[in-house]
Formats: sequence, C-alpha cells, structure tokens
Amino acid sequence: MKDEQFFRELGERIASARKAHGLTQHELAEALGIAQQTLAHYEGGRSRVPASMLPMLAELLMSTADELLGKPLGVPAAGYRSMSRLQRQIAAIEQLPKPKQQFVSQMLDTVLAQARK
Repeated sequence: MKDEQFFRELGERIASARKAHGLTQHELAEALGIAQQTLAHYEGGRSRVPASMLPMLAELLMSTADELLGKPLGVPAAGYRSMSRLQRQIAAIEQLPKPKQQFVSQMLDTVLAQARK
C-alpha cells in the first residue's frame, strides 16, 4: 500500500470514529492541541498524522492505535495471516466507515440474490 493511500484511509478511520462519538473537528482538534484545519488535513489524507499523536487520538476516540491503523479487532498479527481470504475481507470491511460498510453489504446482497436464481 502506498503512503498516500495509507494516510487517506487512516484519515477516514479517524473521521469515522470522531463522528461516531459525536465530536466536531473543532472539539477533537482542541483536545489534541492542534488547529481544526490541521485535523481536517489529517482526515482528508492531505497531511500525515504524526505517530506520536496516535496514542492520544486513540484515547480520545475510545479506540486503539491498532484500530486506527486498520488492524482488525481482536486478531493478533500472526492470526491475521492464517485467516482465510474471506475472513480477511470481512475483517477489512468491518474497519470501513459505516456508509462504506452499508454499500458493500448492499452489493453482496445483490450478488447473492443473483447467484440464487
């Protein structure tokens, strides 16, 4: 995965978690001690989130750095490699923002309905 894509996806996960907790960019930025515009750049993948900020971000968003970085919940790294392709895909879908999860779910429903015909 390229750095650009990684930071864009990290930003999407941060934005999704922030919204899920009912926080505005201004509120989260203030808690982090950064400008709202800086947070907007992180969420949009236009700026790189400093690694040193991840623990505080995770704490404020009631998450973990691993979750923010995209590691599936409750799956040790070694276990992730031994998962089937379908299990890895499901774990990856679970990490997407809710609207994207719903989109993937609708696509799967359509494909499964067609396959049953």
